[in-house]
This record gives sequence, C-alpha cells and structure tokens, in this order.
Amino acid sequence: MSSTNFVKRFKKQCMVALLAAGMLFGATTGAQAVDFKASGEWLVGFGLGDANFGEGGEKTDIFSAAQRFRVQLDAVASENLSGTLFFEIGTQEWGNNLDAKGGALGADGDRVIKVKNAYIDWIVPQTDLKLRMGLQALALPNFAGGSAIMDGDVAAISANYQFNDNVALTAFWMRPVNDNFLGSAKENGRDAHFLDNIDFFGLTLPLTFEGFEITPWAMYGIIGRNALDDINGWNGNYDASDGDLLHTLYAYIPGTDPINRTFGDRSRAYADAWFFGLPFNVTAFDPLNIEFDVNYGYVSGLGSTTVTNYKNWERFGVNNSDVRADSLRQGWLVKALVEYKMDWGVPGIFGWYSSGDDGDVKNGSERMPSIAGAGSFTSFMGCNGTDWWSDRVGVKGLFYENNMTYAGTWGVGLQIRDMSFLEDLTHTFRIAYWGGTNSTDMVKYVGAAGTAFDVSFDGPYLTTNDGLLEFNLDNSYQIYENLSVNLDLGYIVNMMDHDTWSRSWTKRGYTEGENFSKKDAWKAQLTFNYSF
Repeated sequence: MSSTNFVKRFKKQCMVALLAAGMLFGATTGAQAVDFKASGEWLVGFGLGDANFGEGGEKTDIFSAAQRFRVQLDAVASENLSGTLFFEIGTQEWGNNLDAKGGALGADGDRVIKVKNAYIDWIVPQTDLKLRMGLQALALPNFAGGSAIMDGDVAAISANYQFNDNVALTAFWMRPVNDNFLGSAKENGRDAHFLDNIDFFGLTLPLTFEGFEITPWAMYGIIGRNALDDINGWNGNYDASDGDLLHTLYAYIPGTDPINRTFGDRSRAYADAWFFGLPFNVTAFDPLNIEFDVNYGYVSGLGSTTVTNYKNWERFGVNNSDVRADSLRQGWLVKALVEYKMDWGVPGIFGWYSSGDDGDVKNGSERMPSIAGAGSFTSFMGCNGTDWWSDRVGVKGLFYENNMTYAGTWGVGLQIRDMSFLEDLTHTFRIAYWGGTNSTDMVKYVGAAGTAFDVSFDGPYLTTNDGLLEFNLDNSYQIYENLSVNLDLGYIVNMMDHDTWSRSWTKRGYTEGENFSKKDAWKAQLTFNYSF
C-alpha cells in the first residue's frame, strides 16, 4: 500500500471515528440538557346539594362522590425553550359506568382521559420576544370577579414582548372551532368542513406602574356560517374552550334550543365579532385595594330564526304567533371590587351591572356575548369554588361548566375572605344579591318547561322583577404541605317573580301558572386536594 493511500485511508477512518464520537456525545449531552419536571393534583370530593330550584319538577340525586387527576410535564431545554404536556383524567363519578369501556366498578372509565394543554414556549434568538404555540390556557385580562368573556383552554399562538418595566404587549390568535360541520345536501354552499371555523385575534397592552395597573385590550373574531352546526349533544365539539360557544356568542331566545338553528338564508359567509376590555387595579393606598373592569362585546349574527310568542298562542287553536328573531348580540358589563386588608382577614364589597334584553327579539339580544366566561365573585353560581364534578346533584355550578358571564344581571355583595383564627385554617364568607336587567316581556317566548334556570347558558336569566340572594361559606384546612381539605357551603334564596314567569306557561294544554313552583338551592361539598 502506497503512503498516499495509507494517509487517505487513515484520514477517512479518523473522520468516521470523530463523527461517531460526535453523534454519541451529542446524544448524551442532548439527553442531559433537557430537564423534566412534573406537577399535578388529585381531587377527591363528596357533595350534597339541590340546585334545581323546583321549576318543572325535575328530580335529581342529592349526593355524589367523584375524583379527578391532573398531571403536567415540563420538558425544559433552557431558559429559552421548553415544552409542556398537561394530562387530565377528568371527573369520574363513583358508580357511574356510562363512560367506561368494559369497567364494572363504575370508577374506571377510560373515555374521560384528555390532553388539557400541549404547547411549546420559546424565545426568538437575540430578542426578548416570547412565543407560546399549541393548546394552552388563555384568559383575557381582567380584575374584579374574573373574566366574563374568555378564560379557558384553546388552541392558540400567543406572543409577548416586554418593552421595559412598565410597558408590555401581547398578541394572540386562537382557533376554538374548525372542521366539525358534516355538510348539508339540502342547501347550496353548505359542504362538509366549509366555512365552519371560528378565529379570534387579540391585542393586550399591560401597563404597570407603582401602585397602579391597567391593561386595555381588544379582540376581533370571525365566525363561519356553518361553524356552530352539527353539535353532538350538550358536551359536543363546542366545549372546546371550557365553555359553551354555541349558546353565548349568538343571540338566543329563552326557551328555544339554539342547537342547529337556521339563520335565514345565511347570505354572509362570516359573522363579525368584537370584544373590548379595560381592567385596572389600584394598590397605591395599601392596605386598600381597588379593582374595576369594563367589557363590551358585539357579534353581528348571520340571519334570523323563528320563535313563538306563547302568550298569544291560542289554547286549542293553530299557532299564529311566530316572530322572526335576529341573531345579532351585543352588550356591556361593568364590575368592581373594593377591599381592605386587615390582620385577621380581608373585608370587601363588590358589584356589577350588565345590559339586558329589551323585549324586542327582532333587533337581536342586548346581553353581552362571550366565549368561555368564568365570573368568580361567588362560589355557588360563580366559578370561585370547588364545583368540579357531576351536575347530577346540581352542585357543579348551575350553568353548564360554570360558564358565568353576568349577562343580563346586576348585583352587589359583601365578603370577608381569608379569615384565619387558627393556624392553617382559613374561611371566606360572602353574601350577594342578584337582580335582572332583562325585560319582563321576554318570558312570553319561553316554552312550557322554560324557566330562568334552564333557558340560559351563561348565568341565570333574570328579569327586572326577579332576584336571588346567595350565601357562601368556604373553608380550607392545610393538613400537610401538599394536602388540604375544603368544605364549601352555599345557599340561594329564590326570589323569582311568580306572576312574571307563570305567564310563560300559558300555552296549549296549560293553564296560567300550572305546575309552576320554586324552591331555594343549597349545597355542601367536601374536597380533598393533594397537589405536588
């Protein structure tokens, strides 16, 4: 072998050896570079309650036991790159086999396992621009009683840039609904998976100064004319954002079923949606805390639908009282909280006022639309408690996944939160009065079984004659560092106006007020929470 060939062969072998070593070294360092972190929680709860309010005579159990498990895995490559996967074994009611596949003990159903979040976080190189891409929790900026428009899990891209200590900017695009429409052979332009997307684009501008925070925000959305068809039951495709999009974006008439509604000829391909908010928080006068929030929402709608004026329906005649109702929906909300921190607790006062329907269905609804509201002033009707399991006892919040938006209501309340007289034991007490801003004329469109509590999907449908008085006593004891037990007690005094709602029962085969009854609501829930 010549010296030249020997040198070439030696060089080739060295290059192969170096490449193999590099691959091995790269694999080793790559595995070591990613730091995996796990966190999560187990919940086991027992509940007693009755939140049916009596109208229509519906019967449900008063006791339920359930559990839920969540685990979050974070793969952290560096401070510039990480990924998150958040699993949930959803609420499993003890003894319920409906969701089980082959399970016989009623606690091991396998259809409740889901991916709650799955996203990556990364920073654009050589910049301070932070990006989050994937299925994530997204809440619109809010103070005073939670977000009434959007607080849920949704597929989205969000970008944040911090200009300085005082000014930042966040932009996002989210797509809660797409490709669920199965098509319609009866109508032109209604092909499967066509014009069935919902997209929202938003900007928020957090401004933070000493003793003062304010975050103006705006969001624009498009809603395809086929986007809200073919829902598969109450918990179908449109529970995608932890709320019922179908019921809270468009106008809906009390007592009518918005599922698969027909909006006229649907000449428009997309409906427009606009949302605005202006929340601020003043802490400059500590221990005094002041929170305020203003929201506005508008959804143009896609057409009209037929509703019936039952008040004018002849008892044994032919229905000649149909009215064309527009699907336009727009409205506003203001809410506020003032509290004072003391050594033994934090007393405060809160309140809100939201626009309501004017009684004319031809011009749409004046109730504020929403995507997935999570109002949290109270813990029975609101989302401020531990109502996380089956609604078979009526204690999972009153309105479909706690989709509380305050639409069409006003209220005022007193609270003392975080009271503590013994180590590791805290209490929160609230009392709140709920009133309505909807016209009493709206009840004439409610069918025979319709009431204020089963015709609304984002809070109670209260008229100007109605009222509710809610009491909460929420208690928490820290048993260990990672284990707590919570006892939540709630009671609602039903002050719905009998004369107003009994008119909705004037329908063929019913006498005025027949079978109309009401009762108070109550709950008692005991929850054990192990978090790690």
